[in-house]
Amino acid sequence: MSSKIVDKWSEVKVLVESLDLDVLKNANGNNSAGVRARRGLRLLKTSAAELVKLTIEEEKTRKGAK
Repeated sequence: MSSKIVDKWSEVKVLVESLDLDVLKNANGNNSAGVRARRGLRLLKTSAAELVKLTIEEEKTRKGAK
């Protein structure tokens, strides 16, 4: 298992956890929390895309090594 993949996955989990409170605050009417939540969701989208790229690279490397 690649440590880069595990590290990126940990980063994604931390991002999701950090968004939880702002999403709940926004649901209760806090507009500033909505701005923070949307910013965090954009960052989460980017991090998830990076994780996908890492996993694809790892699979290609494993296939090439066989």
